Amino acid sequence: MIKSMTGFGRSEYNDGKRNVTVEIKSVNHRYSDINVKMPRRYGFVEDKVKKTVKESIARGKMDVSIMVENITESDVTIRLNEPVAEQYIENLNRLKDSFNLSGSIDLSLVAGFPEVLKQIPDVEDEEEMTRCILTPVEGAVKALEEMRAVEGAKLAEDLLMRADLIKDLVSQIEEKAEDVPREYAQKLRARIQELLEGSVEVPEERIVTEAAIFADKCNITEELTRLRSHMDQMKKIISESTGADGKKLDFLVQEMNREANTIGSKANNIEITNLMLQIKAEVEKIREQVQNIE
Repeated sequence: MIKSMTGFGRSEYNDGKRNVTVEIKSVNHRYSDINVKMPRRYGFVEDKVKKTVKESIARGKMDVSIMVENITESDVTIRLNEPVAEQYIENLNRLKDSFNLSGSIDLSLVAGFPEVLKQIPDVEDEEEMTRCILTPVEGAVKALEEMRAVEGAKLAEDLLMRADLIKDLVSQIEEKAEDVPREYAQKLRARIQELLEGSVEVPEERIVTEAAIFADKCNITEELTRLRSHMDQMKKIISESTGADGKKLDFLVQEMNREANTIGSKANNIEITNLMLQIKAEVEKIREQVQNIE
């Protein structure tokens, strides 16, 4: 099954000490691009987070947001910064003496100054934190994959429908193409008679020869066969997909465009041209959809 590159996954994990929330947003990208946003103190887990995401998702731009909320105080120690407190007290006393000010220096005043009392994170148990973070990462990846699979199924349905539509248009062109040489011969014969006003008899074999040369120049049988084959290949890739097939489909769309342009340039019939324009419009829609496939 093909997968979309667009999706969202969210998961939470609580171990009694902390609550970890992971959100992953994924959008189209030519390659795999994983950006992790998380508290700096847990930076030691970042490479493992990227590896976990990459194991399941081959292509797309992914923004991974990791939020850690401590629900106990065991991870933080409050420490007195004595040198800073001492400098505040010394400067306050100097200020008092220099300007003959009244007032006392009390505990609440000094304790309220910046950096006097500091929250110091305890040393993390890296193995425990890695488990606490990777568990919801795996859950978010699973949720993201489920959404990408649902979107991929919708894309597959649309692509298969357009493939059948193009094959139907190809069949119509094949029918029209069979009549092109005969119609050309009739028009050529009528035009010659009009110009010569029937004064000269033009050999029929000459008209047949000219019609044959014209038919060879505007023959689109090979291109139509290849275009039909591309539709069959696309349907096969979609129905048998087991992973990232976006690049295969993208290449196939380029080949579809190539055949469509060649047919358009060789077609010498207004009806075939109109049908070809419909095909090119459908190929363009396929190209837009394929850009979203992993």
